[in-house]
Amino acid sequence: MKAIVVTSLGGPEVLQIRELPEPSPAGGQEIVGVEAGGLNFADILTAKGGYPGTPKPPLIAGREFSGIRQSDGRRVMGYVQWGAFAEQVAARSELLWPVPGEWSAEEAAAFPVNYFTAYFAYWKAGLLEPSKGGRRRRVLIHAVAGGVGTAAVEIGKLLGVEMYGTSSSEEKLSRVRELGLEHGINYKQQDYEQAIQELTQGEGVDAVFEMLGGGHVEKGVRCLADFGCVIVYGSATGEKPELNTRLLYAKAASVHGLWLTYLSANRELMGQAWSQLSCWIAQGHLHPVIGRKLPMEQAAEAYRCLAEGRNFGKVVLEIR
Repeated sequence: MKAIVVTSLGGPEVLQIRELPEPSPAGGQEIVGVEAGGLNFADILTAKGGYPGTPKPPLIAGREFSGIRQSDGRRVMGYVQWGAFAEQVAARSELLWPVPGEWSAEEAAAFPVNYFTAYFAYWKAGLLEPSKGGRRRRVLIHAVAGGVGTAAVEIGKLLGVEMYGTSSSEEKLSRVRELGLEHGINYKQQDYEQAIQELTQGEGVDAVFEMLGGGHVEKGVRCLADFGCVIVYGSATGEKPELNTRLLYAKAASVHGLWLTYLSANRELMGQAWSQLSCWIAQGHLHPVIGRKLPMEQAAEAYRCLAEGRNFGKVVLEIR
């Protein structure tokens, strides 16, 4: 079978298409014929050697996919730690979900990481339950025009959350507003901390969905209202997160980690999340946003597109 292989540690140039043996399923796994794969920042970090728990190269890239389950011929979308960007993948049965009938293979491949991550961010922030009086809860979503960002906007709209989002261009922000974003912040034109203070009249937001790293964790805390929380689920800048914990005291604020790799091993938790997500899908509320589709032969360009922030929504690779 053909597979996209991380041949050594580095940038997009380390990716090669190679012919490899078909996978053999271990206990509890099933074989899926892959049609499309969704690209994530975790894949970029994997190639660079910065993603925890990843084997040394060479290894098959990719952690999210859609395709045809070999055992029954049904369309599924799934999640693995690596090995998704190949014509076949062995995946755990409980991490395979049915593809909605009207969705394309590319839309299905854009679902698992984006929507489970966004859902768990709201869950960790305590925003899944309706507000009990008072003002609407507020959330600041970084990289709001990206894969997780657009998913978070769709879910936030359903939850009635007031959403603030950062992006690098007015064009991107305009497109996300069509999904339900209320307050767009172009971070190249305005400091987002200052913007949050102005837009909320100094009150701050109840949660920050943080995936930038470096000093942005601490900056996110400064954007919080009393008892607010920062949900950290990535480090797109590649910089080590920084935080002076003394900043938490005055607001009784908190910082939470969110790692889908860890949560995906919890069957009960994943089942609860899927129960709600699948309900929203059936009601027609969730629609994965595809910004760009590229054949697997152009994997390096796909990686560059995501790394350079040129995407809107998800970058998807066509495997078959």
